[in-house]
Amino acid sequence: MKAAVFHEHGSCDNIRWEEFPDPVCGPDDAVIRIGAAGLNGFEPMILFRTTALRTPLPMIVAGDGAGEIVELGSRVNGWSIGDRVSIYPMVAGEGMTGETRLGTCAQYHRVPAANLVAMPDGLGFEEAAALPIAYATALRMLKTRCPVGAGETVLILGAAGGVGTACVQLAKAAGAQVIACSGSEWKLARLSDLGADHVVNTAITDFRQWTWERFGKPRMGAAGGVDLVINYIGGDTWVDSLKCITPGGRMTVCGATQDYRTENDCRYIWTYEISIIGSNGWTMQDQARILRMAADREIEPVIDTVFPLRETGRAVQKIADRDFFGKIVLVP
Repeated sequence: MKAAVFHEHGSCDNIRWEEFPDPVCGPDDAVIRIGAAGLNGFEPMILFRTTALRTPLPMIVAGDGAGEIVELGSRVNGWSIGDRVSIYPMVAGEGMTGETRLGTCAQYHRVPAANLVAMPDGLGFEEAAALPIAYATALRMLKTRCPVGAGETVLILGAAGGVGTACVQLAKAAGAQVIACSGSEWKLARLSDLGADHVVNTAITDFRQWTWERFGKPRMGAAGGVDLVINYIGGDTWVDSLKCITPGGRMTVCGATQDYRTENDCRYIWTYEISIIGSNGWTMQDQARILRMAADREIEPVIDTVFPLRETGRAVQKIADRDFFGKIVLVP
């Protein structure tokens, strides 16, 4: 088969569309003909080795994928050749697809049949490949771990990516007032079109000061600030985020794209009784739910660009350059 492979860490030029051994279907596995693969923010991090994660080489790119079953293992029941499926990328004993196990930017992909999620009718491969990692992560954050209610104010940092655009849609659907932050004017315009009530250009505006001016400085007995901050940036945004939160409010975190090492100011946490809520990924049930929501048009995956699989290197560079809004998808 052909696959988008890198044999060493480094630049996006290291990703080559080349011949690669066909996947071997074990007795509990399925082999999927990839209809579409989806990129996420961790693809450049894995390629550039900016995390402590050890990635075996050679590695095929991408964690998200959807397609149709072309082969089934001898012990697999409940699935048929030709079934349209979404791939749940966290595999027990193998790790994360595209990080510690081979990714989905290939003509074919092997996965345990236990990791298959049926695709609803009316949902295309491109949409299905855009949803799991980003949109199901956002769904778990805002529906399970840190439910958002009508009338609440929600500040979203880094709102223009996959998780961010999903959070904007989910928070608005819950009846919240949404403040979307990004460092690019054209992305802010898109966020407004997506439904954000306020947009803040963090390249030129201090989001903490903006929040104080618009919603008041948090004070005990006098409210002020926002009800919820969604922060998967980390780094130097952490303390400023704490200073934006109303007494009794909360912050939820599902990652740290800037830096997992942060400064802290515990005074704000105890004084204002702030809750910090972690959200680690999503479940297969979350993934099935977000696919159904998309099929029912309750949520719409925002796709910036669709590349051919052979141009995976160029697509990953677009992620690395932050020259995108929403999701980037690849197709055969």
